[in-house]
Amino acid sequence: MSAQPHSYAADDPEIALKYAIQHIRGDDRVQIVEGLIEPMSPSWGHEKPLTKIRRQIEPATDKLGCVIGAGNVDLPGTSNWYIPDMAVVPEHLQEADVVVPGQTLLVVEVTSDSGGDTDRIVKRRRYAEFGAPLYLLVDRQERTCTLFSGPGELGYMKSDGCRFGESLHLPQPFDLELDTSEF
Repeated sequence: MSAQPHSYAADDPEIALKYAIQHIRGDDRVQIVEGLIEPMSPSWGHEKPLTKIRRQIEPATDKLGCVIGAGNVDLPGTSNWYIPDMAVVPEHLQEADVVVPGQTLLVVEVTSDSGGDTDRIVKRRRYAEFGAPLYLLVDRQERTCTLFSGPGELGYMKSDGCRFGESLHLPQPFDLELDTSEF
């Protein structure tokens, strides 16, 4: 947390809300999805596929000069402030307080029982609208992985998917086969 004074205009509710959730006391992390504040508390089962994905894409991200993390993603002009389960961003952005989806190379969301539809529908639409080039949805309930690409204002133009246990091709700049057998 910074000791700097706030930098929002009192008459700008979007910025005021986004500022407020970044300054919640304690270790709690929250995101805003379509105006609703959601606490972030992933389970161990939620973390397993993220660990497996991270290990597989790290060699490519190192070569690309990128970092993998779960930082703040803003969708300016909306009541949305996301903390994706995982995102890949260029290394020069690692000190940024926030990025926008178009600055990512890959965004990964893993579904949970309570928030699956948010990841499947709302976030998929919003990530596309704001230009995230690749959105990987790991659906634990359906036991599938779907990679969305070709973002546009109305959604992603392309999707490729597989069942857990099969491989899924991550295109350039990664150009690798993602093994989903241990998800």
